[in-house]
Amino acid sequence: MTWDAVVVGLGAMGSATLWRLAERGARVAGIDRFVPPHDRGSSHGKSRIIRSAYFEDPAYLPLVRRAFTLWRELEAGIGESLLTMTGAAMIGGDDSEVVRGAVRTAQEHALPYELLRGDDAAVRFPQHRLDPGDVVAFETGAGVLAPERCVRAMIGRAVELGATVQTGCAVRAIEPRDDGARVHIDGGAVLDARHVIVCAGPWLPAVLPDLPVPLRVERQVAAWFAVRDVEEFAPERFPVFIRELPGRRFVYGCPSLDAATIKLAVHHDGATVDPDALRREVGDDDLEPLRAFAAERLRGVEPRAVRAITCLYTNTPDEHFVVDRLPRAPAVIVVSACSGHGFKFAPPIGEIAAELALDGATSHDISRFSLGRF
Repeated sequence: MTWDAVVVGLGAMGSATLWRLAERGARVAGIDRFVPPHDRGSSHGKSRIIRSAYFEDPAYLPLVRRAFTLWRELEAGIGESLLTMTGAAMIGGDDSEVVRGAVRTAQEHALPYELLRGDDAAVRFPQHRLDPGDVVAFETGAGVLAPERCVRAMIGRAVELGATVQTGCAVRAIEPRDDGARVHIDGGAVLDARHVIVCAGPWLPAVLPDLPVPLRVERQVAAWFAVRDVEEFAPERFPVFIRELPGRRFVYGCPSLDAATIKLAVHHDGATVDPDALRREVGDDDLEPLRAFAAERLRGVEPRAVRAITCLYTNTPDEHFVVDRLPRAPAVIVVSACSGHGFKFAPPIGEIAAELALDGATSHDISRFSLGRF
């Protein structure tokens, strides 16, 4: 048979694309080399931040708003909570990127926010050891998503709506054809489709070796640290945060979701790796920056990691996404390279991919995600 669409990769973006295509009644198949949700790529780690006052660029806010709507729609469809609202604290100096960017987005889109400093900030956020010049930009429109449960829910909902899923097999090649594209998978099997949507994340360069953009796959480490008073770090008391340190270094954290630990990670500070030759063991060298942050920048957190994981960022040079058709193969749509800040956007990005495949265009502005910018 000829599928309306085949989705390659079923992490956050692929599972969302599968869901939104199935929601439209498309004949759609999804393929993953592992069994999602899994810990091999970029869509795991128990918690992922979603926030509205987006310091990276105010232009992301329409996608954030749509993301909240679709995450809540998914929750209603499965009868399960996936999103916990906590608010978000962006911490740094007055001239820091996280503070200036969050305030810019909040002001441009009339989002409610507070700017706290000195004693006001210290009283409001006693878990943080703030430096004399630190400012906290706080917004209420933020929280944490449960990534593994989100991926499972999106795939499950897609299957309920008629999607076919094939796991444990890798895509070996994608062959553009006059009437669509052919997907070659393990064992010599092929799938013919009017459109192929590639959401392969770290494996994107292997699946599409002629992709006209230089991508860098980056190894990241996240760790969980024990807290002394779990009530002080509960979601209603300890909002998600991103703190900018000297040298444009960013550490982010999530509240306690297990009544025992909080999650900490350094954003964009990892080595370039091959996803098929990745060192997954976490060593002392990986954990030392997080231990130091817990000891020097937080109160009530034990400076020892209870557990740790690795995950992967697939980065574009400008750290914006890629959502576009291949220039010489318009039946192939690339949805990937989310540069470490894409998970929250999965439902609207999946919706955009479905619109590109089924309608030929999307109502969303995706000009900044074009391959042509490179």
